Amino acid sequence: MKFSGKNALVTGSSKGIGAAIAIELAKGGANVTLNCNSSVKDAEAVAEQIRALGRKALVVAADVSDQEAVEDMVQKTVSEFGSLDLFVSNAVYSDRELMVKADMKGFKRTVDVSMWGAFFGVRAASQQMLKQGNGGAITVVSSPHAILPIPTAMAYNMSKAAIDHMARTAAIELVRHGIRVNIFHPGWIDTPGERKFFSEEQIEAGSKSLPMNRMGTPEEMAKGVCFTLSEDAAYMTGSTMTMDGGVGLPWWSNREEGKQ
Repeated sequence: MKFSGKNALVTGSSKGIGAAIAIELAKGGANVTLNCNSSVKDAEAVAEQIRALGRKALVVAADVSDQEAVEDMVQKTVSEFGSLDLFVSNAVYSDRELMVKADMKGFKRTVDVSMWGAFFGVRAASQQMLKQGNGGAITVVSSPHAILPIPTAMAYNMSKAAIDHMARTAAIELVRHGIRVNIFHPGWIDTPGERKFFSEEQIEAGSKSLPMNRMGTPEEMAKGVCFTLSEDAAYMTGSTMTMDGGVGLPWWSNREEGKQ
């Protein structure tokens, strides 16, 4: 029970990777606050799974781009569980359009949630952990978009590049206080969010072109994130863990013999 006695908050945890992280933390013994913006029913369903594991679960609907709402969510976690020991910044928003044609409302919303939302969460969680004086662990779920300039995703690319540097800066500022901050880069993962951009046919065809001939699963990503939060990673801070199925490799150049 790696997280026995620990209390966690995971943003964007009503579905997909966030939900899987919350459940994995609960399997390890943690009580978990689940965050969503509008998907309250989905979050409550995840909470029921956590309670079935014998852990406590709290659902807080809050827009992470609202600093006061994030700070209030941290305080609700502490009021409910007694402390905040583990924090995962996972909530995102993304619109996809070419930069020159982008609807600026969607562009700004992407930055507000994906960048500012991550910062507000890391800041509020850090403040609480410093007040407690017992250290803690924070993981920022980022993306290979932080490195790869994927077209039509400028706002998302910018945001992910920013939060990577934010997390590293937080790591050096907090290391003397026993608070570890790490970054996690998932690859193309089979989540409900991908259906915003691709049809089922496109997802099926695209997944077969990946190095491992499939997309990753939220459960696989959750295990990676939970490693960074655990005492198994006690000497790890300011680091980036990548679990992308090899998409960061030059897989497009790997030709089987006799084929083009």
